[in-house]
Amino acid sequence: MKISAKGRYGLAAMTYLAQNYAAGTPVTIISISEKLGISKIYLEQVFSLLKRAQLVNSLKGAQGGYELAAPPAKTSAYEVLAAIELALIEKTGKAAADKAPELERALHACVYDRLDAAITDTLHKISLADILTETENQKSTDHLMYFI
Repeated sequence: MKISAKGRYGLAAMTYLAQNYAAGTPVTIISISEKLGISKIYLEQVFSLLKRAQLVNSLKGAQGGYELAAPPAKTSAYEVLAAIELALIEKTGKAAADKAPELERALHACVYDRLDAAITDTLHKISLADILTETENQKSTDHLMYFI
């Protein structure tokens, strides 16, 4: 599995929206762009996909912007990536289908299918709230001072 830049930016932007969820105010693409250092034009493409997947709501007007459609704990990393990535789980190419079809089926049953299922299951279990919690954990380790 390979996550594209668009997928990585989408997860980062959605996490930023999750950080602002409690405030109840929409967040503009410009503020996300400035805070995360991601191109505004690129973010507009990402948010178009997220809106189509109904993961964000957009509000028009002077006080407009984007907000999460559901609480951070209810939105999984899988949902975000599936909305953005064209092929989240790519099908594995054939290794020996022509000469050894039984080996091909065994490889899929024992390796490829299990790996795809494990990735999907893991991404479903990770919520935006989990990413927020880990972000806070990472902040606390960034502020440690070591004296020798």
